[in-house]
Amino acid sequence: MSGPRVLVTGATGFVGEAVVFRLLLDKKFTPVAAVRASTRLSGLCRVVPFDLDLDLPTALPVLEGVAVVIHCAARVHVMSETAVDSLAAFRKANVEGTVRLARRAAESGVKRFIFISSIKVNGESTGRNMPFKATDLPAPIDPYGVSKHEAEIALRQISLETGMEVVVIRPPLVYGPGVKANFLSMMRWLDRGVPLPLGAIDNQRSLVALGNLTDLVVACIDSPAAAGQVFLVSDGEDLSTTQLLRRMAFALGKVARLLPVPVGLLRVVASMMGKSGVVERLCGSLQVDIRHTREVLGWHPPVSAERALRQAADHYRDKQTR
Repeated sequence: MSGPRVLVTGATGFVGEAVVFRLLLDKKFTPVAAVRASTRLSGLCRVVPFDLDLDLPTALPVLEGVAVVIHCAARVHVMSETAVDSLAAFRKANVEGTVRLARRAAESGVKRFIFISSIKVNGESTGRNMPFKATDLPAPIDPYGVSKHEAEIALRQISLETGMEVVVIRPPLVYGPGVKANFLSMMRWLDRGVPLPLGAIDNQRSLVALGNLTDLVVACIDSPAAAGQVFLVSDGEDLSTTQLLRRMAFALGKVARLLPVPVGLLRVVASMMGKSGVVERLCGSLQVDIRHTREVLGWHPPVSAERALRQAADHYRDKQTR
């Protein structure tokens, strides 16, 4: 394998592993997987240990000879927080850990640092047909979004001080083969025919297929136009929660059993149960405008939402039959 060496952190994660496999498939770059645990990537590419724990300063990977770092590793957003001070925990990994890695990268001669951030830097929701733009003033609300925003600020400063190019990518919800968390729960409900009170939701949500995100990441590795940019990414097609459930059910070969419960009633019941945040994520809109990404890079999402949902469904069914 030849080509510039590209180190991917979080290479055992959902996004990081997909990026490594994409690099292996393209054969244009030489991927190096930075991981915290054993991985099926062993034997396919060089694997180096990596940990974001600030108490383990020797855990940073050796970066000599690496041209580009793609930083996917992070303390991710969780629904059930266990840390006493969640913001401090997010800052430790997502800000301080990122800064340590970026400074090591700059000192080692890395030319470009690609940071997988989050649309939560822009905020939690949008008005209908009022999408987030890359030029919007950041307005993060939860600790995860705040930590990603602070990391972006720190990376821009490091870039100014060292000349290392920084590229920021802010994805919304990422889905695809092997997706976990709420998206996986949704597939399980649909597969089992569970009736869901989500048949009357007329919101608009931007999502990004794993294949589209990895395609953009790879496009940012050597594009001169990407340096110093913030890119929003999506499938280029927004769906309501109801539409998403119906399409996912179709991909699974099932019929979505959706009850047309009014959104107002859902909000009242959720408030009584202390689950207002869950209902807002299901009923609210979050749209992103990817025109800047398209125009600067000449990029377009290569995978349709229909195809991506089918890929996720096929992977899910394959797992169920094993």
